[in-house]
Amino acid sequence: MKKILIISLLALISIYVFKQMIYNPYIWKQTINSPEHKLQIGSFIFNKRTGVNGGSQSIQTDHFIFKVIEINGDHVRLSVVRQLSKNNTISQSDFSTTKEHFEYLKKHINEITVTGILTRDLFVGNYEPYTMNNYLLKKYPSLGKSRYYFEDIPEDMKNLPLPTDHIKLLDYFSSIYSKKEIIENGNLVLWVLNNSGNPELAKNSAEDIDLIQN
Repeated sequence: MKKILIISLLALISIYVFKQMIYNPYIWKQTINSPEHKLQIGSFIFNKRTGVNGGSQSIQTDHFIFKVIEINGDHVRLSVVRQLSKNNTISQSDFSTTKEHFEYLKKHINEITVTGILTRDLFVGNYEPYTMNNYLLKKYPSLGKSRYYFEDIPEDMKNLPLPTDHIKLLDYFSSIYSKKEIIENGNLVLWVLNNSGNPELAKNSAEDIDLIQN
């Protein structure tokens, strides 16, 4: 009986390793080469993050939807898709979304208007930040169709050489991920600055991509 259990366990481990190391990468490469799921500017990236809830020490999964707003060499800049609040009612307390919204948008994201808003416009006037207001509605009429948005940067700030100033470099590397890791491994891997100020990949914090949708 013990021998049978050991054999069964080894078989399960072999199947798991095969799935993780061979089958999943093969399926990912087949998928990402199709027009509907190819990585490009404007793509939506769906990502689940599982971790420990600091308050209760329980396991929780956060759901994120990103918009690809810049691809510069291996640097892919992502911006979170979320909803503007309305009538002083907070729509979302952070940049994640609910499981229900996540699954719905995976199927219907191309049917919904998602507006790119310059970050500075979210703080214009005496309006509450991240809330629908007359200024935003006038400058971005598409918000009248849907309150979904992502923070964008001006076109003249995209595809520039790396800054030499350390502060600007820190700002540049916010939400920058590796194109190679996305395409080859289906992972979100951040580019970060190490202690000496040089950019490097944070491979220890790689996160699986659930879906890329165009």
